[in-house]
Amino acid sequence: MNFPNSLTLLRIFFVPLLVSAMVQEKISFHLTSGIFISNDILALGIFMCAAATDLLDGYLARRWRQVTTVGTLLDPIADKLLISAALVALVQVRAVPGYLAILIIGREFAVSGLRSIAAAEGYTIQASDLGKTKMISQVVAICVVLLGLRHPSFRALGSFCMWVVVFFAVTSAIGYFVKFWRHIDESIKLRRRSELLQEERRRLEARQRGSETGSGVGVRT
Repeated sequence: MNFPNSLTLLRIFFVPLLVSAMVQEKISFHLTSGIFISNDILALGIFMCAAATDLLDGYLARRWRQVTTVGTLLDPIADKLLISAALVALVQVRAVPGYLAILIIGREFAVSGLRSIAAAEGYTIQASDLGKTKMISQVVAICVVLLGLRHPSFRALGSFCMWVVVFFAVTSAIGYFVKFWRHIDESIKLRRRSELLQEERRRLEARQRGSETGSGVGVRT
């Protein structure tokens, strides 16, 4: 297990800590007489650390040439777990409407299923620029909403950021579906063309055998 993969696993480990910090209102720490850390600030710190591992593991894997199959599989799973857990917890504390969380999480499952189907067909759907922008906007939006739990002045900005996330999520999902449909459409056309050619070849072979049989009968007569 290399260091980038360890960071990915650490991000998964952060998920239950994040949920606990967000939904348990009695969690708090007194570092000194003048510093008090409430559960929402703790949740913000955990989420930012987890998001930092997302940026760091990919960068280090490419820089150190330690890109592995395990890391490639775990990284998107860890991302989706982190974002989904944060959104569900925010719905629990009534900081985010449930329908927005459903839209964003549903998009993640839909695109993941789409990529799985494409991979089974031998086609890899690469992450688009909109998809990467969506991930960044999710991190920013969740951070702003977490700040809004303590500071009401951030709540309007948090709501706006969540709608920005929905826009990027839906737009990038449409892009993925268009890529998938184009590839599958071309694949079906090529497969159908190949089947027609094979069927035509069988017909020609059958005709040739029939003509040879007829010629043989004529000679014997």
